[in-house]
Amino acid sequence: MIISLGRKEVAMMLGKMIKRHVMLKPAQVKEFVDAATKCDFDVDIYYNRYVVDAKSILGVFGLDLTQPLTVEYSGSNEQFESYLKGIAVAG
Repeated sequence: MIISLGRKEVAMMLGKMIKRHVMLKPAQVKEFVDAATKCDFDVDIYYNRYVVDAKSILGVFGLDLTQPLTVEYSGSNEQFESYLKGIAVAG
């Protein structure tokens, strides 16, 4: 049996998912989505059990922006990681 796995599944199996805790203000959502869209890998953002594609502006606006959010991804993009550092919170 041959199983085809995507990059995200392989990263999860290897334990290489990167998580960052951030706070987003409504005025920052477009900039965040633009930064995530430039990544050539999946980027998710979630609060509690609500997980959305970080490249979806409507999805991100659907989250509770008054709470810390978790960004999870499995690739590497220096510009995106630098952007996340600017909106990071302890968590």
